[in-house]
Amino acid sequence: MATMSTTRNKKAEQILQGAMPEFLEHGYAATRMDQVAKTAGVSKQTLYSYFDDKEGLFKALIEYVACQKFRLVWSKPLTGEPRQVLTRLAQRIITEINDPDYLCFVRLIIAESGKHPELSQLFLENVAQPAIAIFKAYLQEHPELKIKDSEVIAHIFVGTLIHNILTQNMLSGQEVIPMESERLINNLVDLIVN
Repeated sequence: MATMSTTRNKKAEQILQGAMPEFLEHGYAATRMDQVAKTAGVSKQTLYSYFDDKEGLFKALIEYVACQKFRLVWSKPLTGEPRQVLTRLAQRIITEINDPDYLCFVRLIIAESGKHPELSQLFLENVAQPAIAIFKAYLQEHPELKIKDSEVIAHIFVGTLIHNILTQNMLSGQEVIPMESERLINNLVDLIVN
């Protein structure tokens, strides 16, 4: 039998899954809570019992989406020979982040960052910050790499991959500055391992 918190969590997840397409289609400002409730298959009363307002719902959605993607990329332990670990990690980052809905969501967060900087900060706190911390710790565990500043290298590694995904897929880089993922990964890993 499901516990009360499990049932509550499932209902909250149902609402978040209903909110995602509404925010993606209408943007933050034009998304209406009554339409979110309808898309999620819940009453407005139920929606407001979980989320006080649209900002709270959007913040919860950022945490939810970030958690889902973060888990897909970073849940596997970084163990093994550095070249293989870095290559597999880079491939996971490119594969999991290169999702059209996720990229649209990132675009929405960027669009709202001027008016609501706390939203982009929340996104970075839930995605970039822990990713860099995990990668930094891995680099520090491998003195054979002779890395002077593991935090900077973690920023370079994660940032390069994210930059490539954004420019290639959100800014039409495939037509202007095409870059094959495999080529980028191999050279990025070479820079760190060599």
